[in-house]
Amino acid sequence: MRPRGLRTPLISVLALGLLGGLGAGTAHATGYRYWSFWDRVDGSWTYATQGPATAVPADGDVQGFRFSVSEDSQDAAKPRGAADFAAICADTPAEDGSKRVALVIDFGTPQDAPEGEAPPERRTACARVDEDASSAQALASVAEPLRYNRDALLCAIAGYPESGCGEQVSAGDGGKGGSAGNGGNGGKDHDGNRAGASRKRDGDDGGPSVGVVAGIAAVVLLGAAGAWQTRRRRG
Repeated sequence: MRPRGLRTPLISVLALGLLGGLGAGTAHATGYRYWSFWDRVDGSWTYATQGPATAVPADGDVQGFRFSVSEDSQDAAKPRGAADFAAICADTPAEDGSKRVALVIDFGTPQDAPEGEAPPERRTACARVDEDASSAQALASVAEPLRYNRDALLCAIAGYPESGCGEQVSAGDGGKGGSAGNGGNGGKDHDGNRAGASRKRDGDDGGPSVGVVAGIAAVVLLGAAGAWQTRRRRG
């Protein structure tokens, strides 16, 4: 029989090992390189709840697109620069039967660019389109060529980037990681850019992540260690 005095250290070592594994998983988090889609609401950027192919902006709306590497919609980089409708559409007067949509297009930073490519300067544009036009149609009218993959993920604006689409990259690679190899979105939905999709939050992928499970296991082990020590003192 194992001496009683060795049980608590053993449990503690197991718990600390799980906590250490949890920390290691966080340190090696991965991101996805993609175009995110934004609405300007009350002077602030809000991650879009629809994809650009299904969103139908109104006259006077401001929408943004930002290329970056991010883990999910919670930490996605927002478009930078001026985002004022009056300034962007100052030279585009209103006309009957059409609407004007101000667009902010941010090609991101060199750190987020695919290997061998450099991001163009960010730009703004005023799209004049039919009243029932979608955000994708407004974007196409001022920033062609656009590129989509077979899952309707927006892959390129104004030809940038030249290749790739939502590929998975390591957080430690400064945005220079490799493709996930599936030709799509790295296995993770970025629903602000997907036609007909609603925004997806963490925890909606069908179950808890490995990190969450490890964290729960560590807490259980630590609790068991504390309970055992209490019973030992009472005994």
